[in-house]
Order: sequence, then C-alpha cells, then structure tokens
Amino acid sequence: MYMLHRLRGLGLSVRVFETGDGVGGTWYWNRYPGARCDVQSMEYSYSFDDRLEQEWEWTERFPSQPEILRYADHVADRFDLRRDIQFGTRVTRAAYDEATGLWRVETDRGDVVAARYLISAVGCLSAARVPAFPGAESFRGPSFHTGRWPHDGVDFSGLRVAVIGTGSSGIQAIPVIAGQAEHVTVFQRTPNYSVPAHNRPMEPEYQGWAKANYPDLRRRMRESHAGLLGEFNSTSALEVSDEERTREFETRWAKGGISFLGAYGDIAVNPRANELAAEFVRSKIREIVGDPGTAELLSPRDHPIGSKRICVDTGYYATYNRPNVTLVDVRADPIEEITPTGVRTAAGRHDVDMIVYATGYDAMTGPLLGMDITGKGGLSLRRKWEAGPRTYLGLMSAGFPNLFTITGPGSPSVLSNMIVSIEQHVDWIAGCVAWLRERDVAAIDADPLAEDAWTAHVNEVAQFTLYPQADSWYLGANVPGKPRVFMPYVGGVGAYRLKCEQVAADGYEGFVLSS
Repeated sequence: MYMLHRLRGLGLSVRVFETGDGVGGTWYWNRYPGARCDVQSMEYSYSFDDRLEQEWEWTERFPSQPEILRYADHVADRFDLRRDIQFGTRVTRAAYDEATGLWRVETDRGDVVAARYLISAVGCLSAARVPAFPGAESFRGPSFHTGRWPHDGVDFSGLRVAVIGTGSSGIQAIPVIAGQAEHVTVFQRTPNYSVPAHNRPMEPEYQGWAKANYPDLRRRMRESHAGLLGEFNSTSALEVSDEERTREFETRWAKGGISFLGAYGDIAVNPRANELAAEFVRSKIREIVGDPGTAELLSPRDHPIGSKRICVDTGYYATYNRPNVTLVDVRADPIEEITPTGVRTAAGRHDVDMIVYATGYDAMTGPLLGMDITGKGGLSLRRKWEAGPRTYLGLMSAGFPNLFTITGPGSPSVLSNMIVSIEQHVDWIAGCVAWLRERDVAAIDADPLAEDAWTAHVNEVAQFTLYPQADSWYLGANVPGKPRVFMPYVGGVGAYRLKCEQVAADGYEGFVLSS
C-alpha cells in the first residue's frame, strides 16, 4: 500500500495485483484465534503521514489481527488506494523482454500487462506450508491452516481438536482453542521459547506521549538494530552477578514482549550468555506447568534462545495445566498418517473432529519463486536461486533488471519490525525510480560482483551469531529439499539503512545502469 502511494506521488501509472479480496497482507490471511502482533501497536504503524499518525487510536498494547486489519482498511480508504488494486488476482508468471525493456506479467484471471518496473511485495510469510502427511486427504472432518483461516471464523465448541505445530501461530492459537473445545491434542515436534505479552488496554497517557514524541521515537527505531524501541543493554550477561542477572531477566519477563532478548548484549552471540537466558525461560516453564514431564517436553534444549524468532504468548504454558489439553511429542512418537477419524502416531491413534495445521510457511523465497519469474537470457529466478537466494541488499537480484523486492532475502526483513523495514525499502525504491527517470536511465540491475560480495557478507555476519545453530525457517530448514542458507541480514536495521543510503548517494554503486 505504501509503495502504491509513493509511486502515485511520482506521477506513475500503477497496477497492484492482490491475491486476497482485501488489503492487509498477512493480517488479511492470518485470522486464526489469538492472532496478534508481537510488536507494540505504537511502533507497528506507518510513519509516512503526520496526520495518519495522530488520528488513529490504538486500543491495546499489542494489536490483535482484527484491529490491524481495521487499520489497514483505514489507510487504504484514507489514501484512496483500492482504485489501483485488482483483488482476487494471483500473478502466475513474469518475464523480462530484453527487446523492449519491459516486464510482461500474467495472472490467473487472464490479465497480460507490460510494465517498466516490477515490484514484489508478496511478503516473507505468505506461502503457507502443510507437510505431506500420508492420508491427509482422507480426513472426514474440517481442517485448516492458520495462515489461510476462514474469514467467518471457526466454532470449536464440543469438538476434539488436533493442533499440529507449536511455532508462533500455534502458541497464540492453542490457549484460545483450548478455552472453547472439548479437548485439544497438541502435536509438538520442536518446543519453542516463548515470553509473556502481558497485553493490556492502551493507556491514553502513553498513546498521547508517543504521538507527541513520534519524530524522535521514529528516528530511534530507524537507527536501532531491530527497528524497535525496546531498551537494549550492551552489558555482557557474564559480567554481572547471578543475582543481578536474575533481577534483569525477571524485570524483562514482567514487562513482557520480545525485549527480553535485549537483557544483555551478548545473548545472540555468546553460547554461555545465551544458555543463561534460555535456562531462565525454562525455569519459568517449570514454575508454570504443573506436570514435570510436560514441562520438560515444553522446554527447548536443541537451539539457542532467539535463534528462532522468539514467541510472545498469552497463557500458553499455563494451558497445559488444563484437563482438556494433551501434549504429544512427535519426535519420540512421530505422526505416521492422517486417518479418516484423526491422527495416527507410532504409539497409537488420536481420534479428533478437526485438525488445525500450525505448520508455518515456505519463508522468504517461497512467495517469490511461486510466481515463475524469468529474467535476462531466459534465466528463471528459481534456477538462479536453486542453491539459495542471491541478492544485492535484498533489493535486486542480478539478471532481473527493474525487478525490486520489498524486504527480500539479504535484508533485515523478518529479523526486524517489518513496518520499519517496509517503509525503508519503499522509500529507497521510490527514490531510485525517481532518480532513474530524471536521468532517462531505462534499466537498473544488480552487478553480479556486488551481489556476490553482499551475499558473502550476509553469510559472514550470520556466522558471528548463534542463528545458524537452529534448524529454523530462517535457514529454510522446515522445507524438505530447500537449500540451507541463512536468508535475512542480521547486521541490523540502522547499519543496513546507512549502507543503502550510501549506495544511492554514490550514484547507485553496485548496480548496472543502462539507457
């Protein structure tokens, strides 16, 4: 939506193709019970319009999916964006015509359009993935993926429900489902670290203060590591006493939210410091969960805390104290098939009336590769990226002129407050397009050497951290056959912004320009 707004301001003719029937992106699709942003509402909002900032009133500290969708609708209406958006339309193919310098774009509704610039805003977590369980099509009850939830909701009353997956969406949905269903059976492959949200109604005083100080707050977010306002403590967790460290962890836990990971500056890079934070969370799980065996199954021990995106929950661990909730460890007791009446594991059968797949996404590259994009010389993006994504700054991939990717692989993207990263990419792309048009430059493409250097830098920086130690979707580890490459840039929002600004100031260094 913001990209459309900026391009209109340049006087360009713009057509947006949107698969959904409305705006909102991830918040249009993810309507599962309990869906909520893990970034605070005053930070998860557009900054490009002063009046917009001041007029919208948030009702909660962490906004729910319905509220974020209302906000997206408000933005679309306020800037009259819908007239240039074709809803219910999926791009099936995009090919670059070297003779004309135009992109030819085809859709599932038969549209064929040509454009000088092609901008991908497909999102990083939009290609929903359901593992190929044998017999899944035989299940007689309803089944849903959290990322493709029915818009009219789902009634769990009196039903036995299986929830497969305990990532962020599962952790948010399970407590709500358990409060309605007759029984919930949770099938967990990998326990994840989660911290409490401690969500509450928005305090008018805080909202007023934030609005009055937005210019400074937005600047701090743009200069920060993750695009957030949370207090980051640069001290090492190993330099303080056990008592002081516990107090700091307790303070962060009581405050709620992902700022827990900012308790000490070396949690993301030092295994010893990381283990201290991880053990604190495991101790909280043991305090909350009544059954010691269940608490142990819920306690992650196979990856550093924060190496997968830490989850933010409301009553998740306490849900396992309910008599109508059963936890199944599918590492010890793997799912063998979906039957007409439920789920069969190695140890036995679990008869259920409904299945909820909280099994995640083919992240970052999946949405892009699903469009059959072909660049110069007939090279497909899928073939170019068969060993992993290669980009320059996460903005372009060599051999695909005038194709820009918003929050693509090689940018901070999913490691950041997405609104901050989206706005930065949109502003950079709009500035680039304006610069090209002013100088009658027909095409811009990433220089292969610059792309190689940036891809190597992205990998090098990741290796300084503990991120590669986890089998996460950051690495594509959740998709069989997907190359294991760390996809986002972990160097931070502030440093990345400075790099992008310098590249533009130097006449788009690292890019190839052609008339």
